[in-house]
Amino acid sequence: MKQADELRFNEEGLIPAIVQDAASKEVLTLAYMNKESYEKTLETKETWFYSRSRQALWHKGETSGNTQAVKGIRYDCDQDALIVLVEPSGPACHTGSYSCFSKEQTEEQGARFDIMNELERVIAERQAEMPEGAYTTYLFREGVDKILKKVGEEASEVIIAAKNRDREELKWEAADLLYHLLVLLREQALPLDDVLDVLKKRHSGKEE
Repeated sequence: MKQADELRFNEEGLIPAIVQDAASKEVLTLAYMNKESYEKTLETKETWFYSRSRQALWHKGETSGNTQAVKGIRYDCDQDALIVLVEPSGPACHTGSYSCFSKEQTEEQGARFDIMNELERVIAERQAEMPEGAYTTYLFREGVDKILKKVGEEASEVIIAAKNRDREELKWEAADLLYHLLVLLREQALPLDDVLDVLKKRHSGKEE
């Protein structure tokens, strides 16, 4: 990662930092860093920012516990803006929401696999916010053993439906399996992109 003196801070000594969930790719917030907060971020591997309203440094999650473990930092071509890839331990927004950005509502038909991206985002949101009554919240609270049990159960249901040549049942059971698999990947902090990269390497014959 670049040192502070390699970056271009503005006339106020600040640089914008877009914080992005490393797994779901959801943009969580836009904040600002000065040299000191950037250096603290590198040192502690957790996000530190500069509050323009308070004129002071702040460590994300210092009071709430919703810290953000830094997994990587990207720099734009002019080196005057950052993307900070994080693994959040809770909501990014002070309102208790997973992200500071509101969801865009659209009725337009999306791409073929947009639903997988949306599910990954919602599962990440559930883990951060843990809303009462949500089934995904229940799975995260029960822990990995419960999630693994559900993955196993749904895989068995897929096998039974396929064996019975029941296309309608297979459709529903396959959907259940994919959902629970995404929950497991989130619990393990393993991005779906990493799994897709393996498939790409196998397809191209470049897997080491």
